Amino acid sequence: MRIFLPTLLIAFVLDQASKYGVMYGMGLREKLAIEVLPPILNFHMGWNTGINFGMLGGGEENNRWVLVALSLVISMGLFLWGRRNFNQTKDWAFAGLIIGGALGNALDRVVFGAVADFLNVTCCGFQNPYIFNVADIFIFAGAIGLIFFHAEKDEAK
Repeated sequence: MRIFLPTLLIAFVLDQASKYGVMYGMGLREKLAIEVLPPILNFHMGWNTGINFGMLGGGEENNRWVLVALSLVISMGLFLWGRRNFNQTKDWAFAGLIIGGALGNALDRVVFGAVADFLNVTCCGFQNPYIFNVADIFIFAGAIGLIFFHAEKDEAK
């Protein structure tokens, strides 16, 4: 469990630093698009008021606070589930990635009213219309890690 808090903090700080660096340091809020390594990597400013891929977005102001609360409840639920079920360091690292990313996106909703997205990755002739952020990468990586690499606790015999 010692890895949990450092992993959570690293994910949270890297997410927030990347958003502020791109939005304010590189001026993406004003420019709206920056070609980084065209056509593979580009930055496009986007504000996601919904969940993944903008689903449930564009709703009322209350929707914002429901999604903040949902992020906090799911994060707490994952932590409590982990306390009962995690027996390996990697499980706590995966949970730290998920919760750090979720808290980063929740903070965006509190501060900006929406999640700041900016990454657009296109490869191999496929034009990706979606944008995402570093928190989304951490959430996805942590979830994949728990799905594929989590080993259930051995029951006492």
